[in-house]
Amino acid sequence: MNPIVKQQFDAVAQQYDQQRRQLIPCFDDFYGTAVQWLELHTPQPRIIDLGAGTGLLSAFILAKYPQAHVTLIDFSEHMLEQARRRLADYENITYIAADYLNYPYEQAGSYDAVVSSLSIHHLTHPDKRSLFQTIYHLLKDGGLFVNADQAEGLTPSIDQRYMELWKQAIHASDLPIEAIEASIERRKQDINAKASDQISWLLAAGFTNVDAVYRYHEFNVFFAQKA
Repeated sequence: MNPIVKQQFDAVAQQYDQQRRQLIPCFDDFYGTAVQWLELHTPQPRIIDLGAGTGLLSAFILAKYPQAHVTLIDFSEHMLEQARRRLADYENITYIAADYLNYPYEQAGSYDAVVSSLSIHHLTHPDKRSLFQTIYHLLKDGGLFVNADQAEGLTPSIDQRYMELWKQAIHASDLPIEAIEASIERRKQDINAKASDQISWLLAAGFTNVDAVYRYHEFNVFFAQKA
C-alpha cells in the first residue's frame, strides 16, 4: 500500500468519522446497500474487513450480526485505535495492523464473508486483481465478498464530471475548508478502476454471481459470491 496514503489516513484518523458522511453524498444508501447484500445463513459468521479503518462498516455489520466474529485489518494503527473505541462493547473482534495485500492469511482459516469499504481503489490494478484472487481463496464455498468502493467513469469526460459533482457536494457541506482541501489532496492518490473491469477481474478470480449492485457516480457497491 502506498506509504503516502498511510500518512494521510494516520493524520486524519480522529476526524475521519465526523467527516465521512459529508464526504460521501450518498452515505446512507452506499453503506446501507453493502450491509443489505451481506445475507449470511449463520448468526455467528466469520467476517474479515479489509482496510477497516475506524470500523465504520464493521459497526454496521455488527448491528445486523451482533454475534459475528469480525477481524479488522488496516495498515493504520491510528485508525484501528478509533475502531477499538467504536466496537468496545462487542466480543469476538480481532484487530490486525498490517497491509492486507501482503498479509500471510494461511493461519487465518476461511470466512463466510470478506468486506471492504473505500480502500481497494488505492491499489494498483494488478494488485486489485491479485487481491480478488486472495479473497476468493479466503472464502468458504458460498461465501460473499462485498466491496463498497470508488470506480472510474467509463470515459474520461464522465470521470471528470464525477469529480466535479463530488467537489460541488463537499463545498456545499459545512465542512471547514481545511478538511475539504485535505480530502481533495487525498483523492490525488486514488487509482480507480472501471466497474466493468472490476467485475471482469472478479469473474476471472473464480466468483460466479457478480455485479455492481449500487452506483452513485463513482461510488459503487460490488457483490461477488463464491460458488
